[in-house]
Amino acid sequence: MQTSQSVYEKIAAILQDKSEKLISVSDRIWDYAETRYEEVRSAEVLAQALEEEGFVLERQAGGIETAFVASYGSGKPVVALLGEFDALSGLSQQAGSATKDPIEEGGSGHGCGHNLLGTGAMAAAIAVKQLMEESGLQGTVRYYGCPAEEGGGGKAFMARAGLFDDVDVALTWHPWDENQVYHARMLATCQVYFRFTGTSSHAAFSPHLGRSALDAVELMNIGSNFLREHIIPEGQLHYAITDAGGMSPNVVQSNAEVLYKIRAPKMGQVEAILERVKDVARGAALMTGTELDIQFDAASADLIPNVTLGKLMQKHLEATESPSYTEEEYTFAQEVQQTFGAEEKAMIQKKDNRILSQGVLDFQSEPSFFKGSTDVGDVSWLVPTGQIYVATCAYATPFHSWQLVTQGKSSIAHKGMLLTGKVLAASAMELLEKPELLEGIKAEHKDNLDGETYKSLIPADTYPAPIKRKK
Repeated sequence: MQTSQSVYEKIAAILQDKSEKLISVSDRIWDYAETRYEEVRSAEVLAQALEEEGFVLERQAGGIETAFVASYGSGKPVVALLGEFDALSGLSQQAGSATKDPIEEGGSGHGCGHNLLGTGAMAAAIAVKQLMEESGLQGTVRYYGCPAEEGGGGKAFMARAGLFDDVDVALTWHPWDENQVYHARMLATCQVYFRFTGTSSHAAFSPHLGRSALDAVELMNIGSNFLREHIIPEGQLHYAITDAGGMSPNVVQSNAEVLYKIRAPKMGQVEAILERVKDVARGAALMTGTELDIQFDAASADLIPNVTLGKLMQKHLEATESPSYTEEEYTFAQEVQQTFGAEEKAMIQKKDNRILSQGVLDFQSEPSFFKGSTDVGDVSWLVPTGQIYVATCAYATPFHSWQLVTQGKSSIAHKGMLLTGKVLAASAMELLEKPELLEGIKAEHKDNLDGETYKSLIPADTYPAPIKRKK
């Protein structure tokens, strides 16, 4: 592909023509705000939109109810565009408000911008398909509808099902507060439920007859907190008590449950820490005379960066015209910033009181380290994977917050989403038209793996589905 301005203009024209449809899809997903593996309507609105554009759909891909793959073209190379659409629990919030104002107390909300993420990647797929049709270009473009990134490891289950086995390269993005090619490593992680079953009894008349499951959970947490000192410094333990056994303090709780999330730079390190946490849980069960059931929930691998692919995406990010913002958009963003905490406000001040980010950050050839986790990591072990971050919110907006949710249907968010579609489309088209570029990208990917092979932490008998828990 000639990376002349006319090509960027063609992509921009396609997405301008489709902009109302794309914005409508993103906003509908924002409205649905469905959490992991329950994104039935969100997945379907994307799938239907792609079907209308002439893609061939495989629904329930890999046996996962809310996963799908939309394909156009045939043969090599196969370029994948990864989309997400799950929300987060407890982040319900009215759109366009600079005041915390839930739509539904305790309801869900798009606190990580995945309504934009899924639609922005779809925009790129639509543009690439149209350009391939016009030029007669050979190859395959695929949109992967990936559920449950937030703690569900959807892509890890899709990888286990072999859905990425013939892919040559994968491209994706994430909403952010700046524009940059994401070039960093991330933490591997897993989530495991520990459920203790004891014996209920009257806490005053016959406490000696009871065996407290809640005691077991508390002892496990104490033991794990002591364990923190004796794992690698980069390792992290997080937990949430998902069932405390009831509301009656005069009853010895017969059932209780805790969910653990373990993080470390490498999958093998996570696995080793998990085994030690399991031993702590077994000890807690022995101390309390309770039974222990361990249920694996989800996992995601560490992220493998690719400099060669990153530089290609950087070129297109810099060459694509960034959006301009209106006075109303600046005013709204600034109003949201006023609700931030001291740390975020200090970041803003350090950047000369920046309200909205424009321009593109320089590409860093040496990958940094980001203390988060993503199931994009599982894909990155199998195929070279590139990712951009694009501004869709006020600068310094904390993610997984109501402030991010309230901006999710704004014109600021929509502009960033459409910019993403242009950049991903241009990157995909160059890879399709110049498949020889993939040789260097794949060679670097092989070097970065350093002889290691992908080994998911997910047990073979674990099926991806939301695990229903007692309220």
